[in-house]
Amino acid sequence: MLSRSTAIMILLAGGVLHAQPATLKDAFAGIFRIGAAVNPSQFEERNARDVAIITSQFNSITPENVLKWEAVHPRVDAYNFAPADHYVAFGEKYKLFIVGHNLVWHSQTPAWVFRDSQGAPLTHDALLERMHDHIRTVVGRYKGRIGGWDVVNEALNDDGTLRQSQWYKIIGEDYIVKAFQFAHEADPAAELYYNDYSLENEPKRAGAVELIKHLQAASIPVTAVGLQGHDELDWPTAQQQGGTIEAFAALGLKVAITELDVDVLPRKGAGSSADVSATASGGAGSNPYVAGLPDAVQQELARRYAELFSVFVKYRASVARVTFWGVTDGSSWLNNFPVRGRTNYPLLFDREGKPKPAFRAVIGAAPKLGRRDSTERF
Repeated sequence: MLSRSTAIMILLAGGVLHAQPATLKDAFAGIFRIGAAVNPSQFEERNARDVAIITSQFNSITPENVLKWEAVHPRVDAYNFAPADHYVAFGEKYKLFIVGHNLVWHSQTPAWVFRDSQGAPLTHDALLERMHDHIRTVVGRYKGRIGGWDVVNEALNDDGTLRQSQWYKIIGEDYIVKAFQFAHEADPAAELYYNDYSLENEPKRAGAVELIKHLQAASIPVTAVGLQGHDELDWPTAQQQGGTIEAFAALGLKVAITELDVDVLPRKGAGSSADVSATASGGAGSNPYVAGLPDAVQQELARRYAELFSVFVKYRASVARVTFWGVTDGSSWLNNFPVRGRTNYPLLFDREGKPKPAFRAVIGAAPKLGRRDSTERF
């Protein structure tokens, strides 16, 4: 409640108070969805602190692992839906947009997927049928409940060529087309995404553009391209980010930022790659902020997030969602990638669940005009 004197001051200043929204989802309401990747302790509501952050700040969720093949379909004759059922129920309980992540990937897919009962490599047709069965079963179970799926994840090399995965080697490049076809058959109303990292780099972006054109030529209903957004303090540039959004928007697609975080620690070996196999060994100076993030770096991180969100807002006609890969710094995967056992600070909430300067910078990047619930008139 505003005091009488404050109200009078506002009237004298022009009658409109641009009150800063208290939550991310309010700040960007009507602009794009704001999401977080969640783990079992959160969607099973065992971590009350994180549940409070998720339900107050976000309007979309993505599962970190429970819908990846090794988790949901660990054996040829068995599915494990219990964790994924909890995840979907959590999203429905709190009226969140629910994302399914992911259906076809070269990683976190059991070796048996590509082999027959004798251990020999599957034939083209047999692997295609196995993929079909998996997608039909998983997507079909959550038909009408999961709003969008990362259908194929990380199919490209950094130079834009197709990754020589087992999917590619056995089925050929049309495995991507088939995966999208199967997903659309299983739930015609679900949004379908291609998701990858480092698409801000020109060679890989060019390869992704050609891939999307190939899917469109095959009449595949691709809704959006997911830019993972595993960023650094100096990469990608605002120009790279904007140019990448423009490239996919020109194809008539939406863009989602699907796994956003900003690595503040030194990178060696893995470079800017988010390939989960690109691990590196630690050395002197590789874990410099064990005792806490210096204020200068904290402010640099805030400026970086403000820069990124300024780009997302600029292209809001094309950006449908921005999802952070995690909720607090303590549970971020970047504490163990590319070097294990480090102390990283890549998100908007610290290890105690408190908002950081980066949180306030993101809120501040939201448009001041046209917000819902962001102004109060007298």
